[in-house]
Amino acid sequence: MSSLHRRHLAVSPDWLALYYKDPLEITHGEGRHVWDSDGRRYLDFFGGILTTMTAHALSEVTKAVSEQAGRIIHSSTLYLNRPMVELAERIATLSGIPDARVFFTTSGTEANDTALLLATAYRRSNQILAMRNSYHGRSFSAVAITGNSAWSPTSLSPLQTLYVHGGVRTRGPYAHLGDADFIAACVADLEDLLGHTREPAALIAEPIQGVGGFTSPPDGLYAAFRRVLDRHGVLWISDEVQTGWGRSGEHFWGWQAHGENGPPDILTFAKGIGNGMSIGGVVARADVMNCLDANSISTFGGSPVTMAAGLANLSYLLEHDLQGNARRVGGLLIERLRAVGAAAECVREVRGRGLMIGIELVKPGTDEADPQAAAAVLEAAREGGLLIGKGGGHHTSVLRIAPPLSLTIPEAEEGAEIMAEALRSVG
Repeated sequence: MSSLHRRHLAVSPDWLALYYKDPLEITHGEGRHVWDSDGRRYLDFFGGILTTMTAHALSEVTKAVSEQAGRIIHSSTLYLNRPMVELAERIATLSGIPDARVFFTTSGTEANDTALLLATAYRRSNQILAMRNSYHGRSFSAVAITGNSAWSPTSLSPLQTLYVHGGVRTRGPYAHLGDADFIAACVADLEDLLGHTREPAALIAEPIQGVGGFTSPPDGLYAAFRRVLDRHGVLWISDEVQTGWGRSGEHFWGWQAHGENGPPDILTFAKGIGNGMSIGGVVARADVMNCLDANSISTFGGSPVTMAAGLANLSYLLEHDLQGNARRVGGLLIERLRAVGAAAECVREVRGRGLMIGIELVKPGTDEADPQAAAAVLEAAREGGLLIGKGGGHHTSVLRIAPPLSLTIPEAEEGAEIMAEALRSVG
């Protein structure tokens, strides 16, 4: 055990998880690579949990941060903040929500907290619809709507949460149905649920479930839900903390795969927009955002430094068409990984879109999740020079792959080969 690991254990909560039997200290990064304290280089396919979205040490972002820090680091939202207004203007336009207002936070958890506050205040209801297998953060209210027991440490809640079918396509009672029948069954479930309860405030859903193992419904499910929700006046919150900013390749926002009946009422974002800086936020149409009847500010949300980073990062993302790169390179990577998975008995499914890919592991010859195999592959990939993540529903048995969106084809092929060797090493 390293001295830093011992010091970490002495001052950190027992529940603060670390990856790897011998935890890794990352000292610096560049592009799609990071280095540890022993000087070893790794290809980074997890980006600090989908947060280093563009590249490590991206000069445009580091320059913007340095220049803004040299002017002023902090002021709070009590004062006009030019970088915050400029980033809010760009995000409001990109969101697709008409007459949008933007409120910045410091994390995705806080963004979802704010969305819940807005929805419950607007609707005067504390009842929330959420998806099974979902994850929305670690605060008291976000845990209350998280449909994944591995990330839900308490059943106490300020909200009444009801869980809806549909977030997982290939498991559950409707998995055997075709896409159209799957959507119809999930809509019927929602209709039935609403017939047994008081009027909810909102449905919150990740278009692609992140911590849940990069699962998703067929395109159009949330559009079909929207028709039902609108009849009841129920708001739709799209949690874009992991799916936003073009990571799926096909769309800039995850909700756009379900956009037949318009954009969500509320959209939350975080992670990749800051490329590692702490930015989260909420976009909502004006009447929803303005429904609060008491004062509210943010001390750290919209910090001049983080806003400068977000502006530089968003500009780079759009100017270099990283969404298109995610579609092209991600498509190649998924093909390579599916070929790898076809040769591995422990792989149940390789799924995903763009540079958001999950490899679900099971005990060979069964449909039973195998978290031990996932942990072993995580270790083997590290030994091969590749950093990946884990997730999954009932058990943590899904390998999560989400590199920076500037990933190159040679790097994708290198990562796929390391994954193939890691999977072979565990049988």
